[in-house]
Amino acid sequence: MSRHILIADDDAAIRDVLRIALGQAGFETSEVGDGAAALKAAPEADLVLLDIGMPEMDGLEVCRELRKTSAVPILFLTAQGDEIDRIVGLEMGADDYVPKPFSPREVVARVKAILKRGAATEVAAGSVRRGILSVDVDRHQCHVGDAQVTLTAREMELLAQLMKRPDHVMSRPQLVDTVYGTNIHVSDRTMDSHLRNLRTKLAKAGVPDAIETVHGVGVRMGPCRG
Repeated sequence: MSRHILIADDDAAIRDVLRIALGQAGFETSEVGDGAAALKAAPEADLVLLDIGMPEMDGLEVCRELRKTSAVPILFLTAQGDEIDRIVGLEMGADDYVPKPFSPREVVARVKAILKRGAATEVAAGSVRRGILSVDVDRHQCHVGDAQVTLTAREMELLAQLMKRPDHVMSRPQLVDTVYGTNIHVSDRTMDSHLRNLRTKLAKAGVPDAIETVHGVGVRMGPCRG
């Protein structure tokens, strides 16, 4: 079954380039030109390509609102040099970003990588528990006690990888390769943003000791006692 990608950008030329590139890669696409339309259409998509600078609502606001109710993967399209927007976007729950001007092939590769990791999480068997924290990767659910914690696809994959070997320390390069794949360059700051988001969500849910930093080495699961 073909996956559906929503292209949200106010530049019609960029939408055309992305529609053609994604179509050639076997994806179905739909397009919107402003943030309000993107927010309405996003929950029906398998992934959203979301420009930050759009009318009605900017991409950051769309992401913030979406993350209140939806874990749909979000790949931000950002202006060249807007590092602050990229980091803010990741902290709001985006899965990845591509700076403009971009290579359509790179966008397609990143879309495939995000969806591939999400599919791998969906078919992984069983659930795992540590302390009061439990993760059911089949159902894309995370619970602290009886309370559910909403995670993005990227955050779920990251947590699932740490939970598989809870006492094993994973370096950031290992996490990048495991979560993103080995053929895509991802900066340490991007991974740090995902880790920070995950820690913050779990701490707010009552597990401030969920992820430990082993200085100079990497990270591992904490005791999750709450």
